[in-house]
Amino acid sequence: MSFEATAPDDVLLAAPALQVRVEAIFAALGCAPREATAIAEHLVLANLMGHDSHGVSLIPLYVRMVREGRVAPNRRVSTVLDAGPLVTLEAHRGFGQATALEAMELAVARARRDGAAVVGLRNSHHVGRVGHWAERCAAAGLVSLHFVNVVGSAAVVAPFAGADARIHTNPVAIGMPRPGDEPLILDFATSRVAQGKLRVAMNRGLQVPEGHLIDAEGRPSTEPRVTYEPPFGALLPFGEHKGSGLGLFCDLLAGALTGGGTAHAGTLEEGVYLNNMLSIVLDPQRLGGQASWQRDLLDGIAWFAASPPRDPERPVLLPGEPERLTRRRRLAEGIPIDRETWRQIEEAARSVGL
Repeated sequence: MSFEATAPDDVLLAAPALQVRVEAIFAALGCAPREATAIAEHLVLANLMGHDSHGVSLIPLYVRMVREGRVAPNRRVSTVLDAGPLVTLEAHRGFGQATALEAMELAVARARRDGAAVVGLRNSHHVGRVGHWAERCAAAGLVSLHFVNVVGSAAVVAPFAGADARIHTNPVAIGMPRPGDEPLILDFATSRVAQGKLRVAMNRGLQVPEGHLIDAEGRPSTEPRVTYEPPFGALLPFGEHKGSGLGLFCDLLAGALTGGGTAHAGTLEEGVYLNNMLSIVLDPQRLGGQASWQRDLLDGIAWFAASPPRDPERPVLLPGEPERLTRRRRLAEGIPIDRETWRQIEEAARSVGL
């Protein structure tokens, strides 16, 4: 089952037209032009890449959180620690698409100067599709790793063998530039699926496959509402103990090391979705030398991709390749948005006077 399935009655919009509408909503919400553009570009690009869970379906949530005072437009990051290649930034509950952009601009500049940068961003509103930040670093010719956790929002993922939610979907992204080609981008939640994909399924009236969810009693469930409506169930980690352990380390790396906090009883009931992100950015020319690292990179990729597919209809793809294929198709055909999500977006637009 595809969590981003389409239906005949979907609203279909070209990316530029959709971006104009999204920018207008955030401008009416009080965002300065630079911030409204950053948010709109990020959300629409997520839809183009096929990650509808991190795209414009988030608009109603963002608008509501601004109305409730849980996220503040036009916040800039401030510096908590600056020790050369080690930097910690405070986001002051600003929009993550804008505050993480500032963090990545600084990380790129420091990695180019020092060869490496470790940048912690804390107390940001939702930073969106984490692969976006790996893509920005790769575009600058840099390798990057990003670990994200969530505080201030109810946990949604159960530990391996656990019967209730204890952490969030805590994503990881890794990016590596490729000479003369698109970068390799690995971007995934440490749960079986990102929670936002359940929202997409719920809006489309779909059930999810077995093995993704448990209900409030710890029993298997296929109902996406169990992570959105009480009594709450939980998502399961991907890869059993492996995904569970990685999700925990995302919480510790992004939360404890940045000072933004980890998931525990004192941080999960506030009602605001806050991200902390630890980014490690490296200049590959300063490690193995430009010629050697590029040669080894290309040789390794070619060997990996040359594996004969078990199913001729499903070729071996590199990390980031499915997203690029979807982007190409949606740029040509338009971005599909289900009717319920579009109704919610229209309602959010009317609430800000559009």
